[in-house]
Amino acid sequence: MSIVRLDGVVREVGDFVILDHVTAAIAAGDRIGIVGPNGAGKTTLLRLVSGVDEPDGGEIHRKRGLGIAMLAQEAQVDSAFIDAPSLRAAVRSGALRLESLERRLRTLEHEGRVTEPEYEAAQHEFEVKDGYSLDQRVEAALSGLGFDRIDWDRPPTNLSGGEQTRAALARLLLSDPELLLLDEPTNHLDLGALEWLEEHLGRRHGALLVASHDRAFLDATVTRVWELRDRRLTPFRGSYSAYARQREERDVRAVEEAEDRAGQIARERELIELYRHQRKHTKMHEHEARLEALQPMEKRHSDARLKLPTEALAGGAPARSYESVVRVEGLVVGYRAGTPAGEGESAPVAPNPPPTSPPPPFETPVARVPWLELRRGDRIGIVGPNGAGKTTLLRTIAGELQPLDGSLDLGRNVQLTYLAQLREAPIPGATVLDALLDEMPLTAAAARSHLARFLFRGDDVFKEVTALSGGERSRLELALLFLLPANLLLLDEPTNHLDIPAREALESFMATTDATLLVVSHDRRLLEKVCDSLWVVDDGLAVPFEAGYRAWRAAVADGWTAKAAAEREAVRLHGGRPAETGGRKTAGAIGSASRPAGAKGPGRGTQSSGSGRVSSQTGKATSAAVVVRPPIERLSKDAYRRRKIQLDEELARLNERKGLLESALNDPSVHGNFVELRRVSGDLAAVNEALAAAEEAWLEMEEAAP
Repeated sequence: MSIVRLDGVVREVGDFVILDHVTAAIAAGDRIGIVGPNGAGKTTLLRLVSGVDEPDGGEIHRKRGLGIAMLAQEAQVDSAFIDAPSLRAAVRSGALRLESLERRLRTLEHEGRVTEPEYEAAQHEFEVKDGYSLDQRVEAALSGLGFDRIDWDRPPTNLSGGEQTRAALARLLLSDPELLLLDEPTNHLDLGALEWLEEHLGRRHGALLVASHDRAFLDATVTRVWELRDRRLTPFRGSYSAYARQREERDVRAVEEAEDRAGQIARERELIELYRHQRKHTKMHEHEARLEALQPMEKRHSDARLKLPTEALAGGAPARSYESVVRVEGLVVGYRAGTPAGEGESAPVAPNPPPTSPPPPFETPVARVPWLELRRGDRIGIVGPNGAGKTTLLRTIAGELQPLDGSLDLGRNVQLTYLAQLREAPIPGATVLDALLDEMPLTAAAARSHLARFLFRGDDVFKEVTALSGGERSRLELALLFLLPANLLLLDEPTNHLDIPAREALESFMATTDATLLVVSHDRRLLEKVCDSLWVVDDGLAVPFEAGYRAWRAAVADGWTAKAAAEREAVRLHGGRPAETGGRKTAGAIGSASRPAGAKGPGRGTQSSGSGRVSSQTGKATSAAVVVRPPIERLSKDAYRRRKIQLDEELARLNERKGLLESALNDPSVHGNFVELRRVSGDLAAVNEALAAAEEAWLEMEEAAP
C-alpha cells in the first residue's frame, strides 16, 4: 500500500522546469535512494514529498495521518532545539510523544490514579514505544554520531553548524517517523558515525527516502533507486551498485539505438533529396514523414562529465621526485598562538623543554607522529574521527602550519599542491573566469578551455564566485589546483559537494596519475578504490596501517588501536625506548618556497626543488636540521629478493632511457631545434636525478640485506 504517491508532478522556477511530469510511489517500509547530478532536483523532490513545497502541476497524495520528518543538508533547527538547556535534552525532545506520555504518567502517579484506565492505556503505549529505554537510545545516538560524553551537557547554542546538523539528525532518528527524508545525511559525519547511522537505518521499520552522493552509504541502506535525469524520474530495483550496472547497460543500448537511428535518418534524408530532384513529390513527402517520426521530439543533451587534465595548464608534466617524498619522526602538529596573521615571524620557543613538562601555553598540540614515511607513487588515505587532527597533519605537511616539534623532511624535487577542506575563504576575482586569471595570466581562450574541463562552459565562466553552489565551488577549486605541475597532491576531502559522476572522474584520475597522493577523506568508495594504505589519526597519534580501508575496519573490529600500533612501532624502532631527539628540532623543507612566475595565492602549487630547507613561516632558506634516522630494519629474504628485482628493473630502464637521450643530444636535427634541445636536456636531467635516487635506494637495500 502506498503511503505517498506522485502523479504527473511538475515543478518550475521561473521559466526553468526542474521536474517534468514525475510519477512515482512510496510504499510502507520502502528504502529508496535518490541519485542524479547536482541541480537535477533531488532536494526539490524531497521538499515536495515532505509538503514543504507544493507542485506547480500534478498531485501528491499522502496517507492520512502520515508522520513525516525531514533532515535538510544544513539543518534548520527550531527554537525548541536551540533553547534546550543541554545537547542531551535537545536530542531527547525528538521523542515528543514519549516525553508527553512520560509527563502524563508522572502526573497520574503523583495524583494516586495508577489504577485508572487512563494510566493503564498511557503505560501500555509507553511500553510499546519502548519509552523505558529512551535515555539509553539518546545516549547511543549521541555516541554513535560522534559526540563525546563531555559534550552532552553543552547548550546547543555552543555547537558549530556541523555539530548542530549531527545533533538534528540524532533528534530526528529519536522521533522515528513513518517516513524519514534525508538530504545528504553523510555530510559532517566521520567514518564511525557513518557506520553507526547505516546500522541504525538498517534496523528501522519505517520508510526511508534519502538523497546522497555517498555510494557506499546507498549500497548499505537502500533497496530501490530513483534516478533524476533530464527532469524525469526513472525507478530501479536493487542497491546503488545494482542501479549502476543497470544504468550502464541502458546507456550502452541508448548509444547503439542512437547510432542506428542516426543511420536511418541519414538514409531518409538522402532519399528525400533524391526524390526532390526527380520531382517525385509523393515519395518525397512519404520519406519526410518517416524522417519526422525518427527524429526525437526533444533532443536530450548528453551528460557533461568532469575531465581532469593529465598535465597542468602551466609547465606541463611535473619533475620526478626522489624515492622518499615525505619523512617525519617525532613530529608534533598543532597550533601556535601569538603569531599575527600574515606575519612571518613565529612566537618564541622555549629552549629545550623537558619531555615530561606540559606544553608551553602558546602551543596547542593536536597529534603526535612517531614515524611516518611517504614514498614516491604512494596513494595513502588519512583516516580517523572528526577532530582527531587529520587536517592539522595535512596542513603541516603543506606548510600552512609550523610544526611544534620534531622532524619533517620533504624529499628533493618535490612539487606539492594542496586542496583545503575549509573553502569558505574568498576566492580572488569577481567571476569564475576572473578567479582563474587572477591566479595565472592567461589568454581568455586558454582560460575558458581549461575551465570547460571542469564543466564551466559558455556563460558559466561569468558566474559570480560568491553565488556558486557547493559543487560549483569545488569544481573551481579543482580547476585552480591543476594550474601548476605537481608530483605530490595533498587533498583534504576532495569529494565534498561533488556529485557521483564528478567523484568517479576524480577517482579515475587519482587511480591513474603518477603523482604521489595523500588524501583525507570520509568517502569509503574513494578510499577503497584509490588508497593502498592508510595513516590513522586517533587518540592523539598518527600511525601507519599497511593495508586498505576494508582491512583497517576489520582490524578495528578485532581490537586494533592507534595507541597499540604506536607502542609496537616504538618497540620495533627503538626497542621500546623513546627516540633520542636531543631537544626540540626544526622541521624541514616545507611550506612557502617560491612559485613560478605568474602564479599567485598560498596553498596551491607550493614547490620544493632542492635539498635546502625552507622555513614554513619565513620562506627563507635555513640551515639543515639533523634528522635522526631510524635503525635499519633487516629485510626478509623474500622482501630483499622482490626489492632487488624491482630496483634492477628500475636501473635498467633508467640506463636505457639515459642512453637514448644522450644519443638524441648528438643528433644534429635536435641541436638545430631549440625547443626540442631544451626538452631532451630537461628529460636527461630528470633521468640523471632518478638514477641517483635509484642508486641511493640500492645502497639502502644492501644495508638492509638479510
